[in-house]
Amino acid sequence: MDTQVLIVGAGPVGLTLAIDLGKRGVKCVLIEQKDAPQFLPKMERANARTMEMYRRIGLADKIRAAGLRGDCPMDVYVVLSLNEPPLLRLRYPSVNEAKDDCRVTNDGTGSLEPYQLVSQYTVEPLLKSVAESLPTVDVRFSTEFVSFEQDAGGVTATVKSGGQTQTIRCAYMVGCDGGNSPVRKQLGIKLRGEGGLMELRQALYRCDELFDRLPVGNGPGRGRHYHVADDKATFLIMQDSTRHWTLHSTVGSDEEMKTQFEKAVGFPVKYEMLSCSPWRQNLLLADRYRDGRVFLAGDAVHLVIPTGGLGMNTGVGDAFDLSWKIAATLQGWGGANLLNSYEQERRQTGERNVGASRYASIGRRKWRSMYRPNMRDNTLEGRQNRESLAAVADVEQRKTNEMIGAELGYRYIDSPIIMDIPGGPEHLFREYVPTTWPGARLPHVWLDDGTAMQDRIPLDGYTLLRLGKTRAETGGLEKAIRSFGAPLTVMDVPDQIAREIYGHDLILLRPDMHIVWRGNSAPEEPETVGAVATGH
Repeated sequence: MDTQVLIVGAGPVGLTLAIDLGKRGVKCVLIEQKDAPQFLPKMERANARTMEMYRRIGLADKIRAAGLRGDCPMDVYVVLSLNEPPLLRLRYPSVNEAKDDCRVTNDGTGSLEPYQLVSQYTVEPLLKSVAESLPTVDVRFSTEFVSFEQDAGGVTATVKSGGQTQTIRCAYMVGCDGGNSPVRKQLGIKLRGEGGLMELRQALYRCDELFDRLPVGNGPGRGRHYHVADDKATFLIMQDSTRHWTLHSTVGSDEEMKTQFEKAVGFPVKYEMLSCSPWRQNLLLADRYRDGRVFLAGDAVHLVIPTGGLGMNTGVGDAFDLSWKIAATLQGWGGANLLNSYEQERRQTGERNVGASRYASIGRRKWRSMYRPNMRDNTLEGRQNRESLAAVADVEQRKTNEMIGAELGYRYIDSPIIMDIPGGPEHLFREYVPTTWPGARLPHVWLDDGTAMQDRIPLDGYTLLRLGKTRAETGGLEKAIRSFGAPLTVMDVPDQIAREIYGHDLILLRPDMHIVWRGNSAPEEPETVGAVATGH
């Protein structure tokens, strides 16, 4: 083998996968056909669950330092322009305010980390520098994936760099190579769903003065999203530097995007349009996430409309799910069902998040359909039209910005590595109800000494939580898990708050903090629990 894992595509998903694998001691090669990360607007928010996962590998503080400063408002507006009173203001806490909320919330309903506004063109170079610092990771830009062949023992990929063609032999290959994924296409796996729902243009502008000149009082004030009520689906986004802005609109040419930016702002500013390109809204899901030793992750298997911020964040979830399973398999203690579970777990999450994106985008289309050309008229009809649109947007636009259930509440069902039981709580997009039902994420709890339960969970192997001063005999379960060579940490957690919120005396966790099994006494068949948990 030239390496253990070959990762194709160095976007946020491929870079995250490389870093997590590298930190687990897995040797990997990451290839990217571009010469360097591009300064193009794509994702602009890492959600709460993504930030929790980045915290586990020591990157949350670095991402926050690179992203939008913590005191900036995160409000969302519906406007006619930035120079007129807003039709609607939806208030959301700044990162600093959200951090304060996280520190004082201890009923399981909150996250350990709040969201962070950070642009993809900011986070990619940061992740690249981290990946390059790991001795286990070989990062190769200007390297194009050409083709591959796989057999029972591994994958042989052909790549091209500097006009030269070479092969890379690896145990596993992961395609993190976007919506037009060459890896997926060679596998013959189809994307299905709703494609080409709307075509827009997206432009990136540099405007150093706009943020400071936003007219507080007579205008909407400072925020992160400005939805312009018009017939062109115009949407202005503040990027993480406050000097760069992204505009989406259905205008017919790149040149018109300059005019559209000026109309949206509504007062003269100095600006430069740095890039402009068309894009299409899609709601698509791949038929499969795996073929033998080749896996797919991120946009290669799910494409969503960026309502709800579920695109890159879902892909990061794919990376963290797949990473520990590949590592466990290569380390020799993971059974075949670990890798088999990747598609079962992540495809259902992708399907739910495509549905959540659809739900949010339908809401946005609903209030946008109420636009009328007389919105600015100082007439009874004009005023009534403004008020009607704002009232509907006050309900429907929230669907885009309030997705905490989709972020924290997803639960793996029918996974071969979880002791699943029939029933379970409903999956909700907008509400999060903490649960320790098998398959769910362990809810965040502050312990009596001020530390977070999540921070106590080791990165490697399984963790058995013994809660509420339980005297349950767990030796049989411990022996069953360790019999496969799997790492296991047993933690006695006497804190009453944890027992109250988690609702059980015993909880078995995977490395990604999803729950394998729970109970108030040791399982009757500990060998079965151990075998299921480890993929055997």
